[in-house]
Amino acid sequence: MNKLSRRQFLEKTALGLGSLVVASQIPMTLKASAPVKAAKMAVGFQSWIVRDKIGIDFPGTLKMVADMGYQSVEMCSPPGYEDSGFGPLMKFKAKEMKKIITDAGLLWPSSHYGMDELRQHIDDRIEFAKESDQTQMILSSFGLPKEATLSDWHKAADELNMMGVKAHKAGIQMGYHNHNMEFETIDGTLVYDALMSWLDPSYIKMQFQVAVISLGYKASTYFKKYPGRFISAHLADWSPADKKEVPIGKGIVDWKEFFATLKTGGVKNFFVEMGIDTFKDSADYLHSL
Repeated sequence: MNKLSRRQFLEKTALGLGSLVVASQIPMTLKASAPVKAAKMAVGFQSWIVRDKIGIDFPGTLKMVADMGYQSVEMCSPPGYEDSGFGPLMKFKAKEMKKIITDAGLLWPSSHYGMDELRQHIDDRIEFAKESDQTQMILSSFGLPKEATLSDWHKAADELNMMGVKAHKAGIQMGYHNHNMEFETIDGTLVYDALMSWLDPSYIKMQFQVAVISLGYKASTYFKKYPGRFISAHLADWSPADKKEVPIGKGIVDWKEFFATLKTGGVKNFFVEMGIDTFKDSADYLHSL
């Protein structure tokens, strides 16, 4: 199988920055209009995929995706993603955003943040998460260059550990989202495994990007290898024959195995993160499991 860089995969799939919730947490409107079948899980999506629409019509965009069968959303921090389509949402206070999301029939457990954003505004972003009743803050990337050394990765992991301590004191779980670069080797060491040894499991949980199946790495392998170390996952499927994304259930990911290992991994949420053209078929498949 030809390996793709994260950037190449994103360009091909429109991936950006990808939630398990028990039925009792799902709003009554969802229970009535979109009953959850398999294991009573809420089907989530990552808002990065609709970044070209969400700042233009926030309520309408959320309703559009909810109508496809989605029940939760992982947002991107408006100030941190101001130049990526989320800037117009900065006019809303945290509670106002929460109401708009709830009115669309969606849960909002989590948001993505950038490293520089958290370095400069960690206290403000924690307050934003608290005011909107989110329980998870996910770092989307360290933002390291391709030439970064293991020492650079280690330093960034130490920084995130300290941020995680602050979030923990506020009752919020900090997480880390991988890309393809974490599944490259430096001096014979797989970066992802190095991060798992450096990141403190008491304060940092992982958000696994299932899209690395394009490189031959399975989420279920890591859920079993590092039990209890994960908080969420971004879902994507892949066709090696066509070398492109396909709707959930139509690619090479063994989804039955994936869901069977979520409890072992500690996963609480999942979010579909592929091109919007795959969303409806993906939601239908997930509900049918």
